[in-house]
Amino acid sequence: MPPELDAALEELDARLARYPASRYPIQHATAQFHRGRVLIEAGCPADAEQALRRAVQLFAGLPLEQAKACNLLGVALRLRARLDEAQNAFARAEAAFAAEDKPLEQGAATFNLGLVQAEAGATMAARRSFERARQLFGEYGAPEQAAAAGRELGSVLLAAGDADAAARALEEALDASERAGDRVGQGLVANALGLAHLAAGHVDAAVTALQTAVGAHPRSVRPEAYAMAKANLALAYEQAGDGPRARLAARQALGTPGSDRAVAAQAAAVLERSGAADDDLVVVLDQEPRDRWLPVIREEVTRWADADPAERRRGASRWIEGQLARPDRASDLAEAWLGVLLELPPETMEELVRATIAALAAHDEDARSRFRRSTARAMARFNVPQLLRVQQVFSATAQELGEDGSWR
Repeated sequence: MPPELDAALEELDARLARYPASRYPIQHATAQFHRGRVLIEAGCPADAEQALRRAVQLFAGLPLEQAKACNLLGVALRLRARLDEAQNAFARAEAAFAAEDKPLEQGAATFNLGLVQAEAGATMAARRSFERARQLFGEYGAPEQAAAAGRELGSVLLAAGDADAAARALEEALDASERAGDRVGQGLVANALGLAHLAAGHVDAAVTALQTAVGAHPRSVRPEAYAMAKANLALAYEQAGDGPRARLAARQALGTPGSDRAVAAQAAAVLERSGAADDDLVVVLDQEPRDRWLPVIREEVTRWADADPAERRRGASRWIEGQLARPDRASDLAEAWLGVLLELPPETMEELVRATIAALAAHDEDARSRFRRSTARAMARFNVPQLLRVQQVFSATAQELGEDGSWR
């Protein structure tokens, strides 16, 4: 248990001893309530249940406080997979909050009730709960919570086979999360919306939604969510018949550290079905306007940076071949690629340059010379500090590997 939770429990235990239930029932109940919350956070739902049952009992005569304890008790019971009891606790809290005219608290209890009903397979009851929670949150100024309720409503509808209704609910939820400025929620809703559109056969809409999900989950901040959205995007591209983008997205999902096993399996299946190809990045760039090249290259270069040396070298080799095969745009491509390299930490940039020099050595002298010339022309387009930095890294690495060090 984290030290801060240990300290909180010690303080609450001292408070319980200081305020025995026989003399100070409300103070004792309050301490038990907070103790239950800390124990849930600490992953001890059985102990939390005991504390919260005591709080519910002692808060008799104080309906609002008792409702809060009931709601938290439902959370503990749900964590223990005691779904019938959890439903009873949440329903009791929902009714009490409604009687006390506390719509946001009522919405929270109703939302929790919907979660348990969905887990128990009571689809229609869960749908009604999420609709009621969404309405309460929406009417009383809680767009982030309204979006969460809409997301769960959409998931229930999708599981029930009503993809079009799910998409409508999720579109509303996406609007609510955008209004709330909730990027995490936006990403989760957009991911679910993409799946709903796929199930409904709206492939282009699915691609758009899943691109939003990827953008809302930066790889460096929420890698698991990023990988999930990327794997789903790969599936959407596959259904759209866009093999190069499907393979790129699938490789990027697989190459994300910490990606879920099911996500990795889905991405691997897309790669297996879509066939082998080693020029997907440059093929996609052929189809993109130049002002879109940087983000496309950035995501693939980031994958190379996390890959093992052999995969990093394969990526560099594919890039070299793509640049050589497009002499009329070779320097433009190199400029975008170098721009991404310059964004990276120095050590990472040096590793990728090393992989490039090593991959270039496998080509004949004419190809090596043409690649150096087009890349050097691109280097000259950067401002002086960046120009000197990139020239120095390429030249020093080439000399270290026994290759031509002239990158000017």
